[in-house]
Amino acid sequence: MSAPLVGVVLVSHSAQVASAVADLAVGLTGGGGDVPVAPAGGGPDGGLGTSSDLIAAAARSVDRGAGVAVLADLGSAVLTVKALLADDELPSGARLVDAPFLEGAVAAVVTASTGADLDAVAAAAAEAYTYRKT
Repeated sequence: MSAPLVGVVLVSHSAQVASAVADLAVGLTGGGGDVPVAPAGGGPDGGLGTSSDLIAAAARSVDRGAGVAVLADLGSAVLTVKALLADDELPSGARLVDAPFLEGAVAAVVTASTGADLDAVAAAAAEAYTYRKT
């Protein structure tokens, strides 16, 4: 039996964006590992916004005991995740990762698929800030 993989939660103001980024990141693992990834996008009414209930449920759904990396797109999503962490409403071992949303998500999911620990997954996601396109 293999060790549990780090889970990844993608928090966006848009359900469609969160789902699309999750699909892209999982697709780019090249078939490696079955990384638990959950999008948590949109507000409680299904429109734009953030929902603490959706975020908490997503984090619980991907928690396998190896930690949960949470990436967020914009200000209020970040603030919502910070509030959930401060109130202990996310699984033990959940961590907000300071990373660009799309590139960081891909790096986090691909790294998690290798069986890396939460520190390595968070570092890979954060390193995405240094990716240059020129």
